[in-house]
Amino acid sequence: MMATRITRKHFGALALAALAPLALAAAWAQGGYPSRTLTFVVPAAAGGTTDLSARMAAQALAPMLGQSVVVDNKGGGNGAIAANLVKRAEPDGYTLLVQYSGYHVISPHLVKARSWEQGDFAPVANVLSAPQIIVVRSELPVKTLAELVDYAKSHPGKLNYASSGNGSLQHVTGAMLEQQAGVKMVHVPYKGTGPALQDLLGGQVDLTFGTAPPFMPYVQSGKLRVLAVTGKQRLPSLPNVPTTAEAGYPGVNATSWFAVFAPKATPQPVIDKLAADLKNVVEDPAFKKKAEEQGATADYMNSQQLGAMVKTEYASWAQVVKSSKIEAE
Repeated sequence: MMATRITRKHFGALALAALAPLALAAAWAQGGYPSRTLTFVVPAAAGGTTDLSARMAAQALAPMLGQSVVVDNKGGGNGAIAANLVKRAEPDGYTLLVQYSGYHVISPHLVKARSWEQGDFAPVANVLSAPQIIVVRSELPVKTLAELVDYAKSHPGKLNYASSGNGSLQHVTGAMLEQQAGVKMVHVPYKGTGPALQDLLGGQVDLTFGTAPPFMPYVQSGKLRVLAVTGKQRLPSLPNVPTTAEAGYPGVNATSWFAVFAPKATPQPVIDKLAADLKNVVEDPAFKKKAEEQGATADYMNSQQLGAMVKTEYASWAQVVKSSKIEAE
């Protein structure tokens, strides 16, 4: 076999190639980033909490970065359309994924031929967290979770509930309630919370499970009724609404989180800058107040904390999906 001869010229070229990423990272660290508009890609239609998280963060982050931050809604495919767009983007910190936990740690257990993996993304920071709420159209003759269960038992297979997509956290929460209460409902998947909400308001579906922000205006106006909160504590914005545990179903416990991810090869200085600026955004009292008014919690986690949470929840939701016997369409 002929040996490959490495000349001084070749060695120099290899050395320069190896140093290029370091030089690029150094340039970013010295203030070269950002120099143009950033894009937050959202894996859902406008009107849901993922969209709200992105828009709240973008509005507050732009002045800190000195650049515009636009929101691009790419719903569908259990989050795959948005995920693949960001996965294929240049890893330069200008195209970022504002991810919903259901798509990140639940959907991967349902889709056998996945086009993306969690390893395709670098965690940046968590922005908001929010429990699910169980909300029904006002015309449905139930005012408590117990009454909903009784109604479902006396009308087997007649109640239908909307979700933001097959395998979403809303879907899994509905399946959890069916298991815990021994009832059967019809699942109706949508391409995001916004479209599901519109059909709930229009009476095409009877109830849904979702984070509170998009539903709050309609709850306050009386068009929708909240029966329970799926978190461990009541929401300050809905102080009279019991938790599912208080209502007799402690096994129905589901909280969503909404976080920023970058393509996996994004330089660490860029991730560190974004995480630091997002920390300032999320910990600002005005941001916290707005989140609470919407039924969510401003909940900052840095990239390491977010990465650890992803691993933990990915493992725990695997068991829930398996016991619920949910399959992707």
